[in-house]
Amino acid sequence: MSRKEIGERGDVYARITERIVADLEKGVRPWIQPWSSGNATGRITRPLRHTGEPYSGMNVLLLWSEAMARGFASPTWMTFKQANELGGHVRKGESGSIVIYASRFTKTETDAHGSEVERDIPFLKIYSVFNVDQIEGLPANFYCPPPPVFDPMARIEHADRFFAHTGAVIRHGGSAAFYSPSTDHIQMPPFETFRDAASYVAVLSHESVHWTADPRRVGRDLSRYAKDRSERAREELVAEIGSALLCADLGIVPEVEPRPDHAAYLGSWLSVLSNDKRAIFAAAAHAQRAVAYLHGLQPQAETVKAA
Repeated sequence: MSRKEIGERGDVYARITERIVADLEKGVRPWIQPWSSGNATGRITRPLRHTGEPYSGMNVLLLWSEAMARGFASPTWMTFKQANELGGHVRKGESGSIVIYASRFTKTETDAHGSEVERDIPFLKIYSVFNVDQIEGLPANFYCPPPPVFDPMARIEHADRFFAHTGAVIRHGGSAAFYSPSTDHIQMPPFETFRDAASYVAVLSHESVHWTADPRRVGRDLSRYAKDRSERAREELVAEIGSALLCADLGIVPEVEPRPDHAAYLGSWLSVLSNDKRAIFAAAAHAQRAVAYLHGLQPQAETVKAA
């Protein structure tokens, strides 16, 4: 990889991190879908590719942030070329939104002993996509009115089944929500103490992401959680993003106000992101793995499609 390519990749991390920091400084958590902004047509969902496949990880945050900032109503995005191939055209003067593609390639090198060794080299590319609201002439199904909303109670019951299938030990009582690594259980306040069922599910989603950190599951190191403010902030960032992804997958509209204990992490998040341009990418990747793991615990017939 050339120095220019390495520099461009580093610039991508910096540019996107600066944008996330700017949102946080304005009090906007960019990993929260703009539920109450009135710009989400259809069911509550992750951003979608033109094929209907959901985006994952960092791209979810980027496109939710764009949708909120620019008032897009459609959840569907595509490239300029894809729009043309579908018979549509991007309106003149419209600007694209950034999404990223991260992967790795194998390079053969000669080590100090003259032996050939293979080394995995990660790379990051960016490209532009346009929201359906910016495109004219697409097939009618891209502009169809949203399908009827399912009965709210049925959607909550579906969430209850989802968490039951994870096998996590969930106890109720007290006034605090937390995951206890020592006893490997999730503690939740009584259901009746929440503003509504959606708020309960959002908090349980957050704690369930913490639950995946156990080495027997996804495995994230929580050994310094109680001792290191920075490490605690990083893990809370993973749980915040994971909760947002999971709520979208389950069709849950959570309370947009942050929990008081997590709102207190705002300064720590700003500090972590300002000092580490890759922190938000790592948090989004950990969150994606945690949510995928929770989906993987569901019976095949009831599994919600994970990105």
